[in-house]
Amino acid sequence: MIQCKDCEFYRQEADGRRVFMCDPFTSIKEPECLAKWQLLRLDVIASAQNNMAAAQAQMAPLQNKMLKYIRRELEDIDESEKWKFDEEDGPDMPPGDKNDDFDFDEGPENKP
Repeated sequence: MIQCKDCEFYRQEADGRRVFMCDPFTSIKEPECLAKWQLLRLDVIASAQNNMAAAQAQMAPLQNKMLKYIRRELEDIDESEKWKFDEEDGPDMPPGDKNDDFDFDEGPENKP
């Protein structure tokens, strides 16, 4: 098995960073190269996920403040619209429609 350091698609930068120029669709020399390439990609995915989780953790306090503000605004809107409804009517019923005005025995299925 060829080691990556001996491969023509590998180079190491002066700062110690490793650069893999191999492409799994065109320039894989051995089956083990594909497994190594997959491990490298998984490492990149895991690193990106960790970075995203860290960014989300920084945004969480701001999101909580925004949700509290929105909830408070919605409650204020509901409170300000309370005058439109009678106390017996719910917010889903228009004023004047009351449950006791409806006769359940006169539904469409009971008509001759």
